[in-house]
Amino acid sequence: MKSNALILGCASLSLSSNEAQFFGKVNPWGLILFKRNCETADQITELIKSFRASVGRADAPVFVDQEGGRVQRLGPPHWRKYPDARALGQLYNINPGLALRTARSIGRLMAQELASAGFTASCLPVLDVPQRGAHDVIGNRAYDMLPERIIILAQAHMAGLMEGGILPVMKHIPGHGRAGVDSHLALPVVTASRLDLESVDFVPFTALASCPMAMTAHVIFSNIDPDRPATLSRKVVRNVIRRVMGFNGLLLTDDLSMKALSGSLTQKAADAYEAGCDILLHCNGVMDEMQEIAAAAIEMNTKTARRAKAALKLKRKPQPFDEKQALGDLEAIMTSHRAF
Repeated sequence: MKSNALILGCASLSLSSNEAQFFGKVNPWGLILFKRNCETADQITELIKSFRASVGRADAPVFVDQEGGRVQRLGPPHWRKYPDARALGQLYNINPGLALRTARSIGRLMAQELASAGFTASCLPVLDVPQRGAHDVIGNRAYDMLPERIIILAQAHMAGLMEGGILPVMKHIPGHGRAGVDSHLALPVVTASRLDLESVDFVPFTALASCPMAMTAHVIFSNIDPDRPATLSRKVVRNVIRRVMGFNGLLLTDDLSMKALSGSLTQKAADAYEAGCDILLHCNGVMDEMQEIAAAAIEMNTKTARRAKAALKLKRKPQPFDEKQALGDLEAIMTSHRAF
């Protein structure tokens, strides 16, 4: 039985019998966990095992947003506290070499915790280039305001993740940094010229187009497609993301339950697939909504299956690392970050 091109959430700390039966029936390709699902390491491990058992795939992918700062689903007291990405950019201003080493160390420590619990991937790095006057939904989640610095810090962060056995998912392609509103609550409209977008916003995504997976932005770029947000736009997905940026990896939508997107989940699903997205993402764990989007989901086609296989093939066993040095790097940036 082929998986459906869908990643779903769940409601609580363990799967209910209804959820387990539902996942077994609709066979989503993956699962994504949030803070509501994460209490202890043992509990997460059991939750992930339950999901994989329900879909009958021991390697079914499980995702999490573990950026650090204000977007950290696994946190104290059971997991380490990590700085936001902007702290790495601030450290780069003082000591570029140390900043790159610290980014790699943080990625490796994050991967150590995530891999031990059974996760497959973290939705990281954030490659958005924030602009002055934009909404702070991105803000300090971005490494810097300069694309070139974002690229090198994200490369180091990703390298640490992958060395620890966790796959990265870059976001929010083709760029969320100019958004004037929070796409969780409303639909941002970006009026920047195509030239400005290509010379700033698109640069990090193009440079890191070899990343195995990417997540879309629920943002309208009026000079590319004035009618549809990137997630639902053929012009953005097929022309910009695939052709201009050269991204050939697995493309996930951002959460289709976010308020930026209007209309029914059935319509959103159809439009996202038609635009060229590979996998639908629905995160809130609300059963009625999951049933609706699952009914609209399609089986993974040959191209999507090939991209998914290529992405998962890059996952490797955790490599040895100097944990003491990595912990020292983390402690140093957390101490200095409080002083910034």
